[in-house]
Amino acid sequence: MKSILPVAALLALAACSPAPAEKNAATPPVVAAPPATAPKPPRADIPAGDYTLDKSHASLVFRVSHLGFSRYTAAFADFDAKLRFDQNNPSASSLEATVDPKSLTLPHPPAGFVQQLTGPQWLNAATYPAITFKSTKIETTGPDTGKVTGDLTLHGVTKPVVLDVTYNGGYAGHAMDPHARVGFSAKGAFKRSDFGVAFGVPAPGTTMGVGDEVEVTIEAEFSGPPLATAPAAAKP
Repeated sequence: MKSILPVAALLALAACSPAPAEKNAATPPVVAAPPATAPKPPRADIPAGDYTLDKSHASLVFRVSHLGFSRYTAAFADFDAKLRFDQNNPSASSLEATVDPKSLTLPHPPAGFVQQLTGPQWLNAATYPAITFKSTKIETTGPDTGKVTGDLTLHGVTKPVVLDVTYNGGYAGHAMDPHARVGFSAKGAFKRSDFGVAFGVPAPGTTMGVGDEVEVTIEAEFSGPPLATAPAAAKP
């Protein structure tokens, strides 16, 4: 069928074409100019500077495979972050974050389960009371996307981890929120065994246990420099 269509189209064009004399007398067709690309709206004028985490609008969630049957989901409730932000020069930006492993939050945990996971076999929070991340490189991959490479310190081990980040936008501030505000979504993954947390990792070729790969999902808003005050009214 596909091979017949081009032939039929050519025959139809030939039947509709004018005779040779008519072609010479015909007015040359006018070729329309391609439509101009609409300019993108300018970005909001977000000031560069130091930004602090708005903890009431932030979440830190992680997932691991449970027996291969589900992606077990948990979170940390207590964490903080500091952002040096420059919208016009992302490579000059930087991020530092700290997580309290004792703030592990689980869905309907059995008695003693939280203590087990924060104990010596897993996070060992008594010996390693903080999980930290410090950026070493920030690069853009699109108009609103980028990669943040940083040193993750977990269970006393420091290794590089990459976060895929989406910049959700922001504003310079307004009357009800007189500070600049920006928001981000981020995802990343790492192997917990690389950080010395290998208890329960399934044997090769099986899923009987808790997966080695940890998927991390972050939502965060940051509050920045104060909104510039309006100029004082001129005195009469």
